[in-house]
Amino acid sequence: MKKIAAVIAGCLAVIGSATAQVTVEVTTEQDQFLPGESLDVAVRIINRSGQTLHLGADSAWLTFSVESRNGLVVSKKGEVPVQGEFTLDSSKRATKRVNLAPYFGLSTPGRYTITATLRVADWNQQIVSPAKGFDIIAGSKLWEQVVGLPKIAAVSNQPPELRRYILHQANYLKQLMLYVQVTDADGKVYRVFPLGPMLSFGQPEPQVDKTSNLHVLYQDGPRTFSYSVVDPDGMLIVRRTYDYTSRPRLKATEDGGFEVVGGTRRLTPKDIPAPAISDRSAAPPAP
Repeated sequence: MKKIAAVIAGCLAVIGSATAQVTVEVTTEQDQFLPGESLDVAVRIINRSGQTLHLGADSAWLTFSVESRNGLVVSKKGEVPVQGEFTLDSSKRATKRVNLAPYFGLSTPGRYTITATLRVADWNQQIVSPAKGFDIIAGSKLWEQVVGLPKIAAVSNQPPELRRYILHQANYLKQLMLYVQVTDADGKVYRVFPLGPMLSFGQPEPQVDKTSNLHVLYQDGPRTFSYSVVDPDGMLIVRRTYDYTSRPRLKATEDGGFEVVGGTRRLTPKDIPAPAISDRSAAPPAP
């Protein structure tokens, strides 16, 4: 019996040592989020155990928990989808990226922490990451408008589907940021994301065109303006930069859209869609 106990103890010691050589870390590209904004996290797994890990075979290999500052567990709306089988050789690392926002109730501003738990089925062991802190912040509403979506040709005699566009401003790392939020009539959030930094004295100019796309022109620097177009699904479909040679403004077009008049467009790597090669070669260099 003593020999059996010694063998078992030895096996547990080996597993424990191997577990200690696997590390899990949660990172985010930003530390502040508006309620409903995508909470994109990256889970970095480093394997120094000397063994090959078999991961992702089931939905429980990687799980997440979120707690508030006072230690209360944030309620879950569903399980975070993580399944996808792969192997991780020793001395290698892997990164799993997920958006946690749809799966946790994070509507209240405050300080929170995320913890990831990796389950290694081969060892019947789990490894818990250090807690990663972040903040849910409250934005200040600048403007909102409810619009109907254009009628689909095959559908008739039905009221239009509605969208609500909302512009918020919020301070992020001592920088004033402009955010756009898109919801349906019942408040279901399609997307919340930052359009970019803005100047405190420059109010954004929003307009909605005949196809229910939101156009926003706002000042993002002492001599620069940013122009964005967001569709009813919350996708950013246009982004451009204009220099203040004369003050840019939005002008309605005959086809029911909007265009920027005034100023001088400057091509940048952030443009959406990306400029054609011929346009980039003909454009003056950025200052």
